[in-house]
Amino acid sequence: MTKAPVEIDHLDHLVLVAADVDATLAFYQRVLGMRRVEFGEGRVALAFGAQKINIKPYSAALATAPLEAARPTCGSADLCFITTTPVDAVIAHLRACGIVVEAGPVQRSGARSPLHSVYFRDPDRNLIEVSNEIDRAEHPSP
Repeated sequence: MTKAPVEIDHLDHLVLVAADVDATLAFYQRVLGMRRVEFGEGRVALAFGAQKINIKPYSAALATAPLEAARPTCGSADLCFITTTPVDAVIAHLRACGIVVEAGPVQRSGARSPLHSVYFRDPDRNLIEVSNEIDRAEHPSP
């Protein structure tokens, strides 16, 4: 097999555009236990594990700013987070937080193994999937 010219090792961060940055930060902290971090010139992010999600406030000017996405839009993301917390406990927590479960528990295909997942939405209507990896020994990747 030929080696790829560029080999990506992992994802460092991604960016979510939020209509209300404070509401978004509060949601991810309360519902998913992420940590608020501040960096450079008052910017904010949500940290978890070795990754972070930078949160940017939506504005019409964002689309014309240098080094920004061409079409920054609230609610366009579809994210999947892996947890070791059993999905049934995640669902109970979501319900206790008043979060509407859109689907789950359901089985899906993940990057490394099958997943046991639950789906819901954040304040901007981004689709959030929280999943348990199903034992890869029982379900080897193709």
